[in-house]
Amino acid sequence: MPSLDGIRVATRNFERWLEVQTPLVRRDLRHKHLAMAADPFSFFRATYYRWAQHYSQLDKTISQAPTVLSVGDLHLENFGTWRDGLGRLAWGINDFDEAYPLPFTNDLVRLAASVLVAIDADHLGIAPKAACRAILDGYREGIETGGRPFVIGEEHRWFKPILQNPSREPGLFWDRLRALPRERSPLPAPARAAIEDVMPEREIKFDLRHRIAGFGNLGKPRFTAIAQWQGGPVAREAKAITLSAAAWAQSQTDGPHYASILTSAIRSPDPYLKVRDLWLVRRLAPDCRRLEIASLRRVEDEEWLLHAMGFETANVHLGAAGAGQSITRHLKDFSRKNLRAAATKMIDWLDEDFRDWKKRR
Repeated sequence: MPSLDGIRVATRNFERWLEVQTPLVRRDLRHKHLAMAADPFSFFRATYYRWAQHYSQLDKTISQAPTVLSVGDLHLENFGTWRDGLGRLAWGINDFDEAYPLPFTNDLVRLAASVLVAIDADHLGIAPKAACRAILDGYREGIETGGRPFVIGEEHRWFKPILQNPSREPGLFWDRLRALPRERSPLPAPARAAIEDVMPEREIKFDLRHRIAGFGNLGKPRFTAIAQWQGGPVAREAKAITLSAAAWAQSQTDGPHYASILTSAIRSPDPYLKVRDLWLVRRLAPDCRRLEIASLRRVEDEEWLLHAMGFETANVHLGAAGAGQSITRHLKDFSRKNLRAAATKMIDWLDEDFRDWKKRR
């Protein structure tokens, strides 16, 4: 076990650091702390700051690989769909809150670790070896071919069965959104400006709701705006952007890098996803949501989806100048066994943290 402060000290120190950047929402933070004790996968998703501390303790061939502008907190539920500027349905990584310059291996190891945790919890049926192979094969293919965006249509029509999920039914989506409690906190002026910037009309009136989403960002201010426009509902969300937890782990102050990674990544961009004055604003809609792993029904679906996730990770990494060549050289000595071993080591450390956190609740 690396010589680090315990999980409780690390959590307290990280949250104090975070609160210097933005006022934290205490009720959401309490929800996060409870979720961290629920199961290993929830703990994994909620504690990227702890991952960032542990990662440097891995073997140097892993922890000191070529640097790219990394996603940072990459995991199974960090992929989803959106509409691009032409109205086409696109798919890919949909959360860059923890973007930071890191070894390219960080994203691969974290994605693989999330898969192994999900397999252990019976959320996925694929074998660990096959999962790591699919991720690494997809990543290699993406790097070697120079990357390519995922636009769901003729070429990627195999996505469609997964997206045909009852939870994506529009009426159900809007019913759930309208049922959210009203927001009690005042809307900061920069957040209001960011929301208005991506609304269909500048003067549109909207109601504010309090939405709890994800685990890693719980505690940061988040505002959900719902309005009626030309016969139907529209929704936008603004959430505060802070420095990556990787900056905290390394005692650095550069960032945030959200806007930079959006610009550099190979993707068909979402015109409603914008960064403004340390606020991220996005469109909320039934067709603009994360991909739900529970919708997978066959091991074959899991394998090609993990391959696609690896390829999409390459799409992001290729945004770094000269990344393709340096990564290709390093990949010659980076095997599926290396990936699985590093992911397993990280899980072991985080599992110890999880037991400690749960024991002291």
